[in-house]
Amino acid sequence: MHAFSSILLLGAVVVQYVLGRPEDARIRRESAILKRSVDSFIEKQTPFSWQRLLCNIGSTGCAASGAAPGVVVASPSKRDPDYWYTWTRDSALVFKGIIDAFVEKYDPALQTQIQNYVISQAKLQSVSNPSGGLSNGLGLGEAKYMVDLTQFTGAWGRPQRDGPPLRAIALMGYAKWLLDNGYTSTAQTVVWPVIKNDLSYSAQYWNQTGFDLWEEVQGSSFFTIVATHRALVEGAALARSLGTSCPACSSIAPQVLCFAQRFWNPNQNYVVSNINGGNGRNGRDANSILASIHNFDPSAGCESLTFQPCSDRALANHKAVVDSFRSIYTINNGIPSNGAVAVGRYSEDVYYNGNPWYLTTLAAAEQLYGALQTWTTQSSITITPLSLPFFQSLVPSATTGTYTPSSPQFTPLLNAVRTYADAFLAIVESRAHPNGSLPEQFDRNTGRPLAAPDLTWSYSAFLTAAARRAGRAPPTWGAASVLGTQLPAGGQCSGHAVAGTYTRATNTVFPPSQTPGTPGPQPTGIPEPEPQPCVDVLVTFEARVTTLWGESVRLVGNVPALGGWRPEAGVLLDAGGYTAGNPVWKAAVVLAAGERVEYKYVVVGADSKVRWEGGGNRGFTVEAGLGGCESTRGDSWQ
Repeated sequence: MHAFSSILLLGAVVVQYVLGRPEDARIRRESAILKRSVDSFIEKQTPFSWQRLLCNIGSTGCAASGAAPGVVVASPSKRDPDYWYTWTRDSALVFKGIIDAFVEKYDPALQTQIQNYVISQAKLQSVSNPSGGLSNGLGLGEAKYMVDLTQFTGAWGRPQRDGPPLRAIALMGYAKWLLDNGYTSTAQTVVWPVIKNDLSYSAQYWNQTGFDLWEEVQGSSFFTIVATHRALVEGAALARSLGTSCPACSSIAPQVLCFAQRFWNPNQNYVVSNINGGNGRNGRDANSILASIHNFDPSAGCESLTFQPCSDRALANHKAVVDSFRSIYTINNGIPSNGAVAVGRYSEDVYYNGNPWYLTTLAAAEQLYGALQTWTTQSSITITPLSLPFFQSLVPSATTGTYTPSSPQFTPLLNAVRTYADAFLAIVESRAHPNGSLPEQFDRNTGRPLAAPDLTWSYSAFLTAAARRAGRAPPTWGAASVLGTQLPAGGQCSGHAVAGTYTRATNTVFPPSQTPGTPGPQPTGIPEPEPQPCVDVLVTFEARVTTLWGESVRLVGNVPALGGWRPEAGVLLDAGGYTAGNPVWKAAVVLAAGERVEYKYVVVGADSKVRWEGGGNRGFTVEAGLGGCESTRGDSWQ
């Protein structure tokens, strides 16, 4: 471990870069010392982190006895704090890292873990819990479960809507590996049913509030919204590759991306991480840095819409979030105003006295490594007025413009950012246990490791940061595709959702010997759709129904997606476009192509009494056309 004084010295290296002092040789020497120190730390810490991470996965993990196969235990700690549970979010992020490593280099032991994870999540999706069940998807929003895959019934911040999209993202990585290696049937029949449920949830409940990733604030979370957009974009492309479709993905993704832009504070140049709630916080939160690193797409350049690590918004936000911790932690005292510091969750945090976390400090480094990857790949760095303060904090002489390797500014800018990123990793090394153990937090005053020991997410965060530093980028997810950057027509956000269908994933048997086969084509980006027969059709129902204040309209019918004729389980229509002259209520529902549907509308009064429309049942057969896989039905109350 480094002594803390050495961290201060290394932090000063950044200042020396900044001031442009003439001691260039000394600056290079001290930067090289920092680099070698971090190199050595990564070399020692990487195998230890893998070993401890796998120890926390049931049922064979050395610290996970009693956990079901494929279940990620958040921490082995069973008291003070009790983290002997499995969180959908944490598990998905951990397995996303595992799957990325597996895709990069085949490992049969990791493949067994991945397959066990798929099987465990298929079972978990069908576990009824305090958030609900699978029939309407509500149960997928449950945050955590017992490690034996039974429900957790205690009081908690629920629902948490980031779990389903993050799990879909992780599983899509393995599904694409199966496709690339000739195992299309396994991807279609074993993995896709689990993914499809999570995509249905994401498209249906994206615009409803829930608790944030820290499980404390109920509202709309930037981290959740960004993950949802990615899952829908990636899901639409994967569905096409599997010979099916996800019309809800294509329909809702532009709306989610549009909504994501509302979190940006243009006056103070940072993301307000929680809106429609927030308990009076200032909004500067590591939530937003985590959103950026988990949305990283090496093909997307420095796109701000998807908050890529090198985008001007993400860099301005990085500075704002990191700066918010400079003066509140004693262990950050004495570090230059532009040096790396310990990073927590948010400045108002009081959990365990509100300390820095390993995973958030690592995330601060990882975003910068991701930015460095993109700048190096595209051979240019663009400084805008928005990102200028970030760059000037490292290189005061920096000005707006685009710099290429032939310009004298390019290499100094890269070196300054790289040294800054390395200093965050040096802080993690200095605050880890001597044996490399990474708990959840370290004390804001003394730097002592504390809270949940051997936090699985901490190890995963280290491994992904180290991978980015080594230049290993995650696979593309389609951020640069048309759908990846598509906003609604006219630029007007809409909160409409698509009622999904949910089916228990019952095929959980993986064929043996699914070793690497003949790889398929490796595209640089996710291809655009080609016309093909629709498997699912997105049907938009538009009903003209005059209602009174406090009344709502539901769509009920003979198929499960319409509640099986039960009004309480029917689809709630949206009155966002309702006027006296055009009293229209709308809802979008995914229905199976070729399905015979009978339906009616009901009005639910403020007193919950149900009034059915007259006449016979309406009916139609869902048509399977080519291309868009969408249709609209216009009705009037009868």
